[in-house]
Amino acid sequence: MAEELRIIVLDGDETGQELLEQALRVLDPEVTQVEVSLEHYDLSLGNRRNTGNEVVSEAATAMSEARFGLKAATITPEGADDVGSPNRILREELDGKVIIRTGRRIPGVTPVAGVHYPIAVVRMAVGDAYGAKQWREDENGDETAYRTERISRSVCRAVAEYGFRTAERLQGRVYGGPKWTVSPVYEGMLKEELDAASERHSDVPYDPVLIDATYAGLISGGVADAPLVIPALNRDGDCLADFVLPVRLDRRRRVRPARAG
Repeated sequence: MAEELRIIVLDGDETGQELLEQALRVLDPEVTQVEVSLEHYDLSLGNRRNTGNEVVSEAATAMSEARFGLKAATITPEGADDVGSPNRILREELDGKVIIRTGRRIPGVTPVAGVHYPIAVVRMAVGDAYGAKQWREDENGDETAYRTERISRSVCRAVAEYGFRTAERLQGRVYGGPKWTVSPVYEGMLKEELDAASERHSDVPYDPVLIDATYAGLISGGVADAPLVIPALNRDGDCLADFVLPVRLDRRRRVRPARAG
């Protein structure tokens, strides 16, 4: 008899929790014909505050053991002294390196900018602006804010390699990149790994473009003549994913009244 599949369910907040509950209906054994064991952890904002994020660490340990997890959207509070983002804690404790979000056109729907092919954002999962050390100092009668960010070559290499493998699978091309001209030491590290991955995957089209030009290219629609894979730093990828998904949605068609004749 096949072993029961264990899935860690991370409950969340508001509409995120409502969507999760509907998603779990699809996992009903009567639907899938697969026996599953659903193990719940309450990652709602109130419970994270009550446990001082201990519940997030417990969920990460369980996911590491089970190797499967399904998470609802959660609230990240604004206060510097609050519990912060559970996503960051989960990624760090699971040693996650890559996040991928893919936008696909809904059949029969005309997308914004005429983008019909899938667009996948391959984003750094840890480091960069997330979890950076931040502080403020008074200087010459003014207040100055500082932030110390870091990225590692191993994570840059993972993003680059996964990006090219995804493009290979989608039969698309790798497009975009960081602002390596302004930040050749920091952001240039990801560009170096993208160039190296391009040499390893010479059959995959590679079009490195600065991040600002990447946004412009996506909204103009002229670049999306094939599936696109966009590798990105953590902060850039977060913004890109939220940008790409609406671009794939319908720009409502206006129904023109019939002309009298």
